[in-house]
Amino acid sequence: MPPKKPQPTSNSTLPPTTASLRWDILRRAFLSRPPPDGSSEIGLNCISRRTKRGFNLIPWHLDVSTSEETKATDTSGLKDVHVSYKLPVEGNSTIVLVQRVENHVDLTDFDVCHRYNIDNTGLVCQWPSEDILAYFCLSHAEFFRSKRVLELGSGYGLAGLAIAVGTDASEIYISDGNPQVVDYIQRNIFGNAGAFGHTKVQAMALHWNEKVALDIKNTFDIIIASDCTFFKEFHDGLAVTVKSLLKPSESSEALFFSPKRVAIMGRRSSLVSSKVYPGDLAFDCTLNLYDNEIVSQVLNK
Repeated sequence: MPPKKPQPTSNSTLPPTTASLRWDILRRAFLSRPPPDGSSEIGLNCISRRTKRGFNLIPWHLDVSTSEETKATDTSGLKDVHVSYKLPVEGNSTIVLVQRVENHVDLTDFDVCHRYNIDNTGLVCQWPSEDILAYFCLSHAEFFRSKRVLELGSGYGLAGLAIAVGTDASEIYISDGNPQVVDYIQRNIFGNAGAFGHTKVQAMALHWNEKVALDIKNTFDIIIASDCTFFKEFHDGLAVTVKSLLKPSESSEALFFSPKRVAIMGRRSSLVSSKVYPGDLAFDCTLNLYDNEIVSQVLNK
């Protein structure tokens, strides 16, 4: 009697793979549809780099009138909105950022990413870490007084612009490696220029895997970045960039803010790996309570 053929196992009982979850995120971005059930959302949260909601440390609202005007005059087919952020500083200053509609994807984005060997995370949304970084910088405004500051991987530039408005920094460069993102940064600088006072602010395209220009090499007192350490393959280039741009001074510092994800805790130490400039960068991975309000918001999520 011939042996019975094994019966195929139903895929519905198998847990989704990481690859399938990532494709589901991409599919939802194109279709702008919510997940079909709660289990899908749980799976996506396991592999997504973004928290479900932000922390609203910098209160914001959509500027409906300006966004409608932009929608009526936009000929590129891209959907932009104007978002007003109320900064927690004396006088309650407000800045308005032009941003993509959240999770809006255009095929051109993938062409740009392929051409420049970059990702498009700066276009996807305003990441929660940027909100926290901006809040922290404004809460320690004295740290930036008369300093030359660079923001790496800034996205729409909330933290850099907040420093320009809420501190007495002398000069701020707001950078990203994606030329589309840099265009948004430039628009946001132009739209808020009246609030900068004497602080000089400019946008800059900066790729971590390229040599930095001589006119900015080792010229920055402070470098800031939010959620820029997720991709381990970028760590070497990022470490080299930081070393090349910071002033050779004991007072120079680079501040990196990232979510506490179990999957990437081990990756941060590789940011200053022994093969990249051994002994040249002092590295301190701070996990202690550095701000009561921020920690309270995170723990309550």
